[in-house]
Amino acid sequence: MDCSLVRTLVHRYCAGEENCVDSRTIYVGHREPPPGAEAYIPQRHPDNRIVSSKYTFWNFIPKNLFEQFRRIANFYFLIIFLVQLIIDTPTSPVTSGLPLFFVITVTAIKQGYEDWLRHKADNAMNQCPVHFIQHGKLVRKQSRKLRVGDIVMVKEDETFPCDLIFLSSSRGDGTCHVTTASLDGESSHKTHYAVQDTKGFHTEEDIDGLHATIECEQPQPDLYKFVGRINVYSDRNDPVVRPLGSENLLLRGATLKNTEKIFGVAIYTGMETKMALNYQSKSQKRSAVEKSMNVFLIVYLCILVSKALINTVLKYVWQSEPFRDEPWYNHKTESERQRNLFLRAFTDFLAFMVLFNYIIPVSMYVTVEMQKFLGSYFITWDEDMFDEDTGEGPLVNTSDLNEELGQVEYVFTDKTGTLTENNMEFKECCIEGHVYVPHAVCNGQVLPDASGIDMIDSSPGAGAREREELFFRALCLCHTIQVKDDDDVDGPRKSPDSGKSCVYISSSPDEVALVEGIQRLGFTYLRLKENYMEILNRENGVERFELLEILSFDSVRRRMSVIVRSATGEIYLFCKGADSSIFPRVIEGKVDQIRSRVERNAVEGLRTLCVAYKRLIPEEYEGVCTLLQAAKVALQDREKKLAEAYEQIEKDLILLGATAVEDRLQEKAADTIEALQKAGIKVWVLTGDKMETAAATCYACKLFRRNTQLLELTTKKIEEQSLHDVLFELSKTVLRHSGSLTRDNFSGLSADMQDHGLIIDGAALSLIMKPREDGSCANYRELFLEICRNCSAVLCCRMAPLQKAQIVKLIKLSKEHPITLAIGDGANDVSMILEAHVGIGVIGKEGRQAARNSDYAIPKFKHLKKMLLVHGHLYYIRISELVQYFFYKNVCFIFPQFLYQFFCGFSQQTLYDTAYLTLYNISFTSLPILLYSLMEQHVSIDTLRRDPSLYRDIAKNALLRWRVFIYWTFLGVFDALVFFFGAYFMFENTTVTSNGQIFGNWTFGTLVFTVMVFTVTLKLALDTHYWTWINHFVIWGSLLFYVVFSLLWGGIIWPFLSYQRMYFVFIQMLSSGPAWLVIILLITVSLLPDVLKKVLCRQLWPSATEKVQSTRVHGQSRLPELTLLACRRSSSPWATWPGPHAKQEPLSWPPLSSLLHSHSVPVPHEGTTGGQAISPDL
Repeated sequence: MDCSLVRTLVHRYCAGEENCVDSRTIYVGHREPPPGAEAYIPQRHPDNRIVSSKYTFWNFIPKNLFEQFRRIANFYFLIIFLVQLIIDTPTSPVTSGLPLFFVITVTAIKQGYEDWLRHKADNAMNQCPVHFIQHGKLVRKQSRKLRVGDIVMVKEDETFPCDLIFLSSSRGDGTCHVTTASLDGESSHKTHYAVQDTKGFHTEEDIDGLHATIECEQPQPDLYKFVGRINVYSDRNDPVVRPLGSENLLLRGATLKNTEKIFGVAIYTGMETKMALNYQSKSQKRSAVEKSMNVFLIVYLCILVSKALINTVLKYVWQSEPFRDEPWYNHKTESERQRNLFLRAFTDFLAFMVLFNYIIPVSMYVTVEMQKFLGSYFITWDEDMFDEDTGEGPLVNTSDLNEELGQVEYVFTDKTGTLTENNMEFKECCIEGHVYVPHAVCNGQVLPDASGIDMIDSSPGAGAREREELFFRALCLCHTIQVKDDDDVDGPRKSPDSGKSCVYISSSPDEVALVEGIQRLGFTYLRLKENYMEILNRENGVERFELLEILSFDSVRRRMSVIVRSATGEIYLFCKGADSSIFPRVIEGKVDQIRSRVERNAVEGLRTLCVAYKRLIPEEYEGVCTLLQAAKVALQDREKKLAEAYEQIEKDLILLGATAVEDRLQEKAADTIEALQKAGIKVWVLTGDKMETAAATCYACKLFRRNTQLLELTTKKIEEQSLHDVLFELSKTVLRHSGSLTRDNFSGLSADMQDHGLIIDGAALSLIMKPREDGSCANYRELFLEICRNCSAVLCCRMAPLQKAQIVKLIKLSKEHPITLAIGDGANDVSMILEAHVGIGVIGKEGRQAARNSDYAIPKFKHLKKMLLVHGHLYYIRISELVQYFFYKNVCFIFPQFLYQFFCGFSQQTLYDTAYLTLYNISFTSLPILLYSLMEQHVSIDTLRRDPSLYRDIAKNALLRWRVFIYWTFLGVFDALVFFFGAYFMFENTTVTSNGQIFGNWTFGTLVFTVMVFTVTLKLALDTHYWTWINHFVIWGSLLFYVVFSLLWGGIIWPFLSYQRMYFVFIQMLSSGPAWLVIILLITVSLLPDVLKKVLCRQLWPSATEKVQSTRVHGQSRLPELTLLACRRSSSPWATWPGPHAKQEPLSWPPLSSLLHSHSVPVPHEGTTGGQAISPDL
């Protein structure tokens, strides 16, 4: 009896769910394996429906409400609303329920609309037609009905409906071209390869007759990794086993190009496709402002509870006298007298909580979200950050961190493609000590000042001629370049300088630069055709090499190899890679001469690669094939086994020579780094390049200065001394020379000031991060951090992607908890971008993985300057004012209510009408602060860009510190005291109407409310530095709306109200002359202390920003942010002071407080000297 089926079923299903199995088996075309093969086990896989929506029609309301009430503020107001419904409270449930309902409804509508759009997109995707093979015929059905194992046909320019294993194509060589722009943003064509044994199946009948099974890994989200194998069965022989990798996998969302049609078998469908697995959102990042806001909210919650407790206690103290507890006009019932004292006290406590609950601003969260969402458009609309060369502008992937851009203390940047252009130019090659400099070639263009071939050293002898040509052949063959002809040409090009030029396409700009450079030295790579690589030699003869194996490049090995067979039958292994990975594997060649040339080029900032080779005899090649085949078909630990196989193959090499390629610095990269340093931001460069190359780049971009003392913490240094000794020696050096280099003094480094730069490599970092024998590594980490804090700049070279993230995390979690920003352009930068508080991707030439995973994306590194120094600065100023202002106006709102209880016997009588309680935060005071938080410019954009030191004024969350928070709170308390007691003393023993009537309590409350609305709105007007017609309309329109609403609310008998206690109250109050006088007087007295405080601070302790504001009052021009769509282009971001007689732009009104004191004469900015920008000293 064959028990294999039972055993397999038990193993698969009794051990748990199918997903617990490491691999899956797919039956191509749903055909069972032949008898004698493995048992056929039907497997369950999801259909091909994509579901990106969050809600359904049935669960939207409960699920959305659950998610919204998980927010503490919403849940708190829900509890208050329920308390108002359950017990007898002084205010109507409408006063809490209506604002809460408004917030919940607006959020639900927004989220519901967004989800409806997702449903619509899902349906369009799931219902698109797909062609698949059934019984040898082509059948059409909807995409959602596809199943794993179906054989699909895709035509040119169509999108792959699911993840497919590529079986065959209309091209004779079994290849197809694909673009993955919708997946990773890369628009270049990628070549994929069909399975070797199925690429000859070109018709539906052929494909339907295929008998095969595929074993592959379970779905995982990595777009660039796939491990599997295919077993192709025939009638006579054992199955042929072929390895499957990412080159055989066609991903859902990719588009077929330059290929008529392809056939593929579905292996991952629906939500198991790699595209769907990448839908999952990144971990939520929270800004420092949001954290401060939550802390302040807790403080105000404690104040609320304290107020309620104080009033509850005082109420029972007041009622301890019988005549106060039960006056003659309000006798209690018997049940009320017998009610439990503690229950009564608890009920009263809840009633006071309801009465004072408006001190917690529920609408603040909605306003903050709207400010962040709308404010993010200023970045995307900024034409200064649009790159005309690439046609790209900035992108905002999340608006939650806008203000965090104004708090950055550390910038971690990649080098290649971020600081540099990733635009490679072949400079020279060194072959056995002889240096060759070809025409200067950059991206296929011969530069105007290019010269002919220049043999710097004497030409090699006849014996070395063979090595020279072998070197050129190695560079023509050892790569993964695709060739795209400008037009269809039969046969190869006759000359490298002919009009019909080849366009080289590669994921690595280095490879293109090398092949283009060697082309100028006489060897031209033509194409890969039917697994043969063709090159054109100096004699215009075509040489064909059979491509046997490719040992792909990876960031760990830092090298790649190819194995080829020449026309004469000789087998070569050509290897190129970093010097650190080639030299240890070399047994022959002029190592010393080539090493010295490599080091010299590295010091000059050039990117160097070494080239080596070895001949393989047929027996060796057979062993290599066996070793590689065993590793390739492995389903478990394939990468590890391949790495071990590569290590055994790539050894005993003969060194041929080295190449040097220049990666030019990006435009204004040096100016940007200099500006960031003046802003008090420390810049670290994290790169995988060698130390000499990276250090040269750091000097070029002014990260290191001429007088910077470089300190090395490298493997070479640690080999000479122990890690402990090196760390303590460096610590003594930096502390002895610079003391403690704080943020403020570090950013103002002068040309003659001694500063330190630290260079550390990946191996040294591993030793620092490695736990010691006693299980602790904290001491080394702290010492390392102390050294870094006292260095003006740090360069980390030879860094693996994970080490970049470790560095960022180490700084982020240090005791100062600084705000970190990581910026990079490649997939190897994604880990540090995700780790940092703010991640910025550069839309570069290494694909868009970094841009997709970042919080923001910019076209060039130079745009980081405006992103931080202008947008970040303004965002932080705006939102910090928004948060403080919300708490301030709510203190003004509720503290008079607290004082009123002392004059009403703690009876929980409300001071304001229900309509005022409901609309204060929603209507009367909401729009002015929202517009302020979107448009305010306390100084002009030009000034922020010209003077980076202003960034330091807002460092360390300066505007949301406890001192500022307490000032705003006490200002609110003072204003509340003025409102209440000013109105109280006016009412006391005074007749204020023409007929001798005394105002009642509703008139008293309305007077206090009127003064409060005008005061908090005018306070915002005083703080506004940048006035537009929109500000005027919103601020004065809000005050007018309040007056009109009060006139209508109290001037009309509304039929839907059972009682109308405000009838004629507002009109009667305005008919009184003393009331007008009190309103004007109280508003003036309330605003006076804040104005005086600002005047005194500006005169006695002015900040750099306030100095700039003072100069602006005398005619400094400014650039409105709302004109960013049509902003004028400045010839230099470091514009100089125009002079007293220059033509001035229209001025914006300065704040009133800044006009109430005399100003000093403005100091003109210093000009630029020697083409270098000088920061103004204001």
